Amino acid sequence: MYRLLFSLVLCRFDAESVHHLTVRALTLLARLPYLKKVVHRLMAPHDPALRVSAFGVHFPSPFGLAAGFDKDAACAEALSAIGFGHVEVGTVTAHAQPGNPRPRLFRVATQRAIINRMGFNNRGAAAAAARLRRTRGVPTVVGVNIGKTKVVPEHAAVDDYVTSAKELAPLADYLVVNVSSPNTPGLRNLQAVELLRPLLEAVKQVADATPRRTPLLVKIAPDLADEDIDAVADLALELRLDGIIATNTTIRHPGETGGLSGRPLKTRSVAVLRRLRARVGDRLTLVSVGGVENADDVWERLLAGATLVQGYTGMIYGGPLWAYRLHRDLSRRLVRHGIPAITDVIGRTAP
Repeated sequence: MYRLLFSLVLCRFDAESVHHLTVRALTLLARLPYLKKVVHRLMAPHDPALRVSAFGVHFPSPFGLAAGFDKDAACAEALSAIGFGHVEVGTVTAHAQPGNPRPRLFRVATQRAIINRMGFNNRGAAAAAARLRRTRGVPTVVGVNIGKTKVVPEHAAVDDYVTSAKELAPLADYLVVNVSSPNTPGLRNLQAVELLRPLLEAVKQVADATPRRTPLLVKIAPDLADEDIDAVADLALELRLDGIIATNTTIRHPGETGGLSGRPLKTRSVAVLRRLRARVGDRLTLVSVGGVENADDVWERLLAGATLVQGYTGMIYGGPLWAYRLHRDLSRRLVRHGIPAITDVIGRTAP
């Protein structure tokens, strides 16, 4: 039914307009306590065999929603209710900003992909913090992804990230430093170890000082050279970060300017995951994202050493039942293979 709706109706409308309409609908669901709880009871993952723990946080499943959808922490509870094991909100910047000019979000339906050049459009860290302080009506694991405000020069980036971290780290189940979006000028330069080290050290100091020590992860681009991936992995180990998220969108594609996500990113995302696992083993939590469409993809990432897996573009093409179906298929696969827990799958084929 959703495929028919998408092909006949949704694809005829501007992609960003449909996105905003979807967020508004989910925000409404988040504000309706009884309905939200009913939906959560029906669609959220409840199979004990799917539960995982990472960096001291308990997740109802290994599969969650990647950053980029809920930029302002407006509907995390609703997203949890419709089936995601965790929701990463953001990217949030210290100061509110409108992002890049429209149009800035494009479907590539033949490849089940999306190109975006949104530019971290969001209402700022203080606004996101106000929403995250609200009592959660359904269990929701919320990660917060922070980035650099566009108008802030590179030399002031550390202070900018620290401002966001101070607002958001105490309210997050985990915090992510995003230095890998292609849509903020100069941002990817911060992935260079000599620039990344002081940034991560400063944000980690904030995260470590929260009452329960907020776990800290860094998100990297798929376009990094292999030796740079190794360097970031070594730095993460040295600084005792909690994990690495791999990968963000890629700029290596034809067509509109911006970052490409979805099916074409799958091969590189898995390759980066395998390289990271070979470098760090199980000393860091690895979160795999990029080209995840179904339970087969999640299974592959778990086998390769990811503890958590995220998707986003797959929901655009799979519809609101996407996460529910994916978890149903994971549960069935565990039963079929006689595996008592999803944690027994993690790292089985890792180097």
